[in-house]
Amino acid sequence: MKSRFLLTLFSIVALFFFFTVQEVKAQQMVYRPLNPAFGGNPGNYGWMLQSANAQNRFSATTGAGFQRDPLADFQASLQRQILSQLTRDIVNQQFGEDGEVSERRFDFGEFSIEVVPGLDGVDILITNILTGDQTTVSIPSF
Repeated sequence: MKSRFLLTLFSIVALFFFFTVQEVKAQQMVYRPLNPAFGGNPGNYGWMLQSANAQNRFSATTGAGFQRDPLADFQASLQRQILSQLTRDIVNQQFGEDGEVSERRFDFGEFSIEVVPGLDGVDILITNILTGDQTTVSIPSF
């Protein structure tokens, strides 16, 4: 009885949809950009600019912008190059052909660099003589 009722109900619903379906029309979707820079309407420029300015959280800085001291840049660049060359020399001296690592100390300007071999590898202690800051770099041996 229950299955017959479901079959009848399904038949009524199917006939209802069959007779009530109308002609369906469709069209192609066309993309129209809003931004004038990408081919959109030039009249959108003002609206887009106002929207961007309303969302902008940053304010314009007064002055000529970012100013750098050329002498300080030169000093920093020179210091980086010398430390880089010193690093290459330490690596070549310590890990050269023979692979023998010896304890050494390098003094350069405001930096003191100590190379200390150990059982687990090599420790390089870099000390800034002026401020007393220390950095230790550990290179494990495999």
